[in-house]
Amino acid sequence: MVPLSAAAPLSVLLGVLLGLGLWLVSSSMPRIGRPRLVERVAPYVADRSPEARAMLARRPSDPSPVLGFVITPAARRLRTVVSEWLGGNEVIAKRLRQSGSTATIERFRAEQLAWAAAAFVSASAVAIAAPTFSGLPPMVRIAFPIVSAVIGAVLRDWMLQRSALRRLARISSELPTVLEFLTLSLTAGEGMLDAIRRVADAGSGEIPAEFRRVVTEVGAGVPLGRALADLRDGLDHPALSRALDQVLGALERGAPLAAVLRAQAGDAREEAKRTIIELAGRKEIAMLVPLIFLILPVTVAFALFPGYLVLQAGF
Repeated sequence: MVPLSAAAPLSVLLGVLLGLGLWLVSSSMPRIGRPRLVERVAPYVADRSPEARAMLARRPSDPSPVLGFVITPAARRLRTVVSEWLGGNEVIAKRLRQSGSTATIERFRAEQLAWAAAAFVSASAVAIAAPTFSGLPPMVRIAFPIVSAVIGAVLRDWMLQRSALRRLARISSELPTVLEFLTLSLTAGEGMLDAIRRVADAGSGEIPAEFRRVVTEVGAGVPLGRALADLRDGLDHPALSRALDQVLGALERGAPLAAVLRAQAGDAREEAKRTIIELAGRKEIAMLVPLIFLILPVTVAFALFPGYLVLQAGF
């Protein structure tokens, strides 16, 4: 039998859930949960009444009239805090753009919810079925699925961040070559849009894919400067942003673009060299870990073990 002290927290939790369910059922009944007259009229006068618009914006999706009136402010505040902690919508939109994903913010949030639900279900099954958890306090078994759900949501956000960083790294490696190709096209007498179209048609990397989007937008009627500015703001890549700023400034002032892009290509090459040197320095330090903790102990063991055997045989 389960001791009374161990079953008390679970009983309290089940009682709270039962009371909450009964409250939801009772609030959904017509006589109790019927909306007020002002709530029924508000959608029809929202275009003329500021109070009606404020009411609709304040209570967009109450789960029930009674429960929503009580906990909606706290739930909205909790949702804001969790959204900021996991990354606000602006941060998520930028990471999706940087990673090259076509998913929307709503789809990403749904994936986060699915990951959290899967982690919660798996952890709940482990907490119930695993014999290791049988001797732990009930609060630990209850908290384990919740912590696992949070870890699942954070893990999905971390994977998106890693995908964005990897794509930005590929853009950094492609940028000098793309700028030099643009410089060559401009020197040959082509315009900026024609040079971008040539890179988009000839290339197969990340920047040519972005240039194909720019060409498509310009073909749809968007000015070239605006399309390049959207590319700069969407990717938020430091080196690419500097190059596009110089290009936009040259387009506005009528300066020669070939010289501007040639200078930006040289800067991109130097920055790539600095990045490689910094990466080599970090890798050199990381190589000391297996040397000190794996190779050196084995070498010492091979050096000392024969002497140890001789001492054992002599004495």
